[in-house]
Amino acid sequence: MTIEASATLRPARPEHAPAVAAIWRLGWRDGHLGHVPDELVAARTPESFATRAAEHVDVTVVALVGDAVAGFVMVVGDEVEQVYVAAAHRGSGVARALLTAAEERVRANGHERAWLAVVAGNTRARRFYERSGWTDEGPFDHHAPGPSGPITVPAHRYTKTVTS
Repeated sequence: MTIEASATLRPARPEHAPAVAAIWRLGWRDGHLGHVPDELVAARTPESFATRAAEHVDVTVVALVGDAVAGFVMVVGDEVEQVYVAAAHRGSGVARALLTAAEERVRANGHERAWLAVVAGNTRARRFYERSGWTDEGPFDHHAPGPSGPITVPAHRYTKTVTS
């Protein structure tokens, strides 16, 4: 699978936040509805994605096709917090390029291993990470940010060594 010839990866800018929020919300709903607590679904409003996208610009890399955001990844420390690609660009190689960029960021942050959380029922994402060389270390309780504090979400912890 090759990346779209016209896709460019770059650090996000504030003007990318609305597109990131839209991709994030739709992708999140695709992978999470029916697999996470109702409390988390209720907390994930369009406004919550807009706020979080704007707050995380400095840890976000976007994939641009032309001037449009085709996907994004967020990395904080050693955690790949979010990886999402717009539906129209799924299968194009954008996700793999973003995940590779995330791995490089984790390494640049001084860590030997990257990790991420995936809800158990998100089989498409789990297959993607496994094909990309990530290891499922098993189930754990992920604590997703909610409006009144963390919300416990059953997830799987995936890891990958990122040192050369």
